[in-house]
Amino acid sequence: MPMTVRDVMNRFVVAVEATASFSDVVTAMCRFHVGAVPVVDGDRQVIGMVSDDDLLLKDLDRRPADLIVEGPSRRRERRKASGHRAAQIMSSPAITVTEDTPLRQTACLMHRNGIKELPVVDGETGRITGLVKRSDLIRAFCRPPEDLRDDILEVASRYARHCAVRVEDGIVHLDGDVERRSQVRALMEEVWQADGVVDVDSSITYEIDDVGRAVPAGAIRRTGPAEGGQDR
Repeated sequence: MPMTVRDVMNRFVVAVEATASFSDVVTAMCRFHVGAVPVVDGDRQVIGMVSDDDLLLKDLDRRPADLIVEGPSRRRERRKASGHRAAQIMSSPAITVTEDTPLRQTACLMHRNGIKELPVVDGETGRITGLVKRSDLIRAFCRPPEDLRDDILEVASRYARHCAVRVEDGIVHLDGDVERRSQVRALMEEVWQADGVVDVDSSITYEIDDVGRAVPAGAIRRTGPAEGGQDR
């Protein structure tokens, strides 16, 4: 099973209420050495996030406004920069994940939105249960090689007639054969989905080209004489 947020999340969370002052937010982040804090309401539901980038916007408040050249993004930043409470400074709505969110999906969310931390919420109540950071996600690459090899062997057994699997430094080496070329593609896609895979070195061959392309030289496994005395 793919690793999920539950496997790597931090259950100790530093959060602030919407009414927290700018100084309270700064103090909390400095005291606990965090780069962002969730903003929660009275029911512990996440309504936004305040990051160190949001706090550093305060410097914008000292620059003269030029409403002719300012776009919507700059005006939004200026409004946040002039805020005195967490509700005014935060980025909202908050992007959240649940404990069951796969790590790959979590990584995509962080990358797509340019953020380093995500609040973890209960899927039913919406209440905060933890926090996951970018640095937590790399733990997926710390799996023992024998565990990763077992996962890959299970995947390979669904496609290959026989397959040898070797794992070194997260690199998966595959050597075997399948019946159809399309199965090579499907096998590789599943192998890449396994947590902890750094790279894949494949020597998988196929016998039947079912994707409508010419069979590459040497890709057909020779199995002995066929009818008429010719090799297949």
